[in-house]
Amino acid sequence: MPSTRSQGRAQPTLQFPRRKSCRVSSHSKKPEPQKSPAVSPAKPEPQPHTPGLTRIGPLPPRRPINLSTPLSPRRYTDQPAPLSSTWPVALSSSLSPRHTSAQPPAPSSPRLQKLRFQSVKQALHTAIPERLMSREAERTSIRSFLEDKVLQHVPGSLYISGAPGTGKTACLNCVLQEMKAELSSVQTVMVNCMSLRSSHAVFPLLADKLKASGGQNGLQRFLTAPGPTVLLVLDEMDQLDSKAQDVLYTIFEWPYLPKSRLCLIGIANALDLTDRILPRLQARPQCRPLLLHFPPYSREELTAIVQDRLVQASAEGLLDASAVQFCARKVSAVSGDARKALDICRRAVEIVESDERKKASDPKGESKASRVSLPQVARVLSEVYGDRMASQSSGSEGESFPLQQKLLVCCLLLLIRNGKSKEIGLGKLHEVYSRLCAQRHVSGVGQGECLSLCSLLESRGIFALKKAKEARLTKVFLKIEEKDVENALKDRTLLGSILAGGLPS
Repeated sequence: MPSTRSQGRAQPTLQFPRRKSCRVSSHSKKPEPQKSPAVSPAKPEPQPHTPGLTRIGPLPPRRPINLSTPLSPRRYTDQPAPLSSTWPVALSSSLSPRHTSAQPPAPSSPRLQKLRFQSVKQALHTAIPERLMSREAERTSIRSFLEDKVLQHVPGSLYISGAPGTGKTACLNCVLQEMKAELSSVQTVMVNCMSLRSSHAVFPLLADKLKASGGQNGLQRFLTAPGPTVLLVLDEMDQLDSKAQDVLYTIFEWPYLPKSRLCLIGIANALDLTDRILPRLQARPQCRPLLLHFPPYSREELTAIVQDRLVQASAEGLLDASAVQFCARKVSAVSGDARKALDICRRAVEIVESDERKKASDPKGESKASRVSLPQVARVLSEVYGDRMASQSSGSEGESFPLQQKLLVCCLLLLIRNGKSKEIGLGKLHEVYSRLCAQRHVSGVGQGECLSLCSLLESRGIFALKKAKEARLTKVFLKIEEKDVENALKDRTLLGSILAGGLPS
């Protein structure tokens, strides 16, 4: 008990500062062997008794402390630290040596490699892109229709045709997005006819979207009643083909009803849909829609599209430029389908990704290429189009002639030899081509696709075209000599048998 009281009496003296000062003084004893001029510390002035100051008040000042080698020149002396030219170099070389490399290290971890391939495959998707490459003329035509018809409240119709993957829907969506503010007062309805179970199912669907009642007749009353302009976009419009074509006739006649406020845009692959399927429209010139055809993408355009997707993913170096150009050249020679070119490049990336996984699981295995080059693209082309399309020869353009294009060249040569004119109408050429396909039991293409094939042959330098307002009146003629056709086709057997048989009956 007495010891407890004594401790209680000792508490007001606050021994904590003495212990701390002793600790500081213990450090100050080291420089005593060096007899440096001593400076007597001034006695601290008495300070008010506050809890915060009583803990640090007894501490001696640091200025009289003399060190043989100051730990920090700026803190313990009045002299500035000497400048050294080697100090920054030593610091950078010792603390961050990895910044001295000329190029950043490539991602080596499996996770980074996986993310890298995923970003590239996502960029090479075949969905509608955020931005559209080329197609400036087509975009201008669509914008002109919207400005002259829709914004001016003038009813009308536009039919957009082109082979798959030529950017029809993407171009229209791009223009609609650009004019979103201008079209804010327009009631826009977009329907993909591929989702319909039957052609007549389009009427209840449109009635539901337009909040109209009464079925087909109710839609007609709604579209002729006062109100804002209605812009109706029907993608894959050829799916509305019916036995009597009553659905397509009805829809194309809506914009030209009295007091109609409908502007119609139809999209399909067939170039001659309005001529071949809807001949009744030709008898009523006021009901004829404006026509806009999307030609197949050229080699340069396909290359730009793929490169733009790679730039978006910051992966320009993953695909060799020669591989991209090779893919674009082959696809443009067959269909000019941008989606097909993107899909081929994506599948080539998947091949390299699979090789990388095998290499990671077997370190002793043979090293695989970490970039997409010609072998990977040629392998995919072989799977998609056949072995002949995968030929890497850069010689004549005829090494990859598809059968349909060969048949067209043979038909044109037959017509030229059996006629007086060297310029043949597309309608006549397609007629002979269809008979030849039936004779040889080969599935042919429609007149719209036939024009696309002729455009591809024109890009090869074999055909020349003189466009007309109506596709069937387009003139087609050879751009090379007849004797050079055999060398261009590289198929003497097929050409000889067709020419020997004459015009098909």
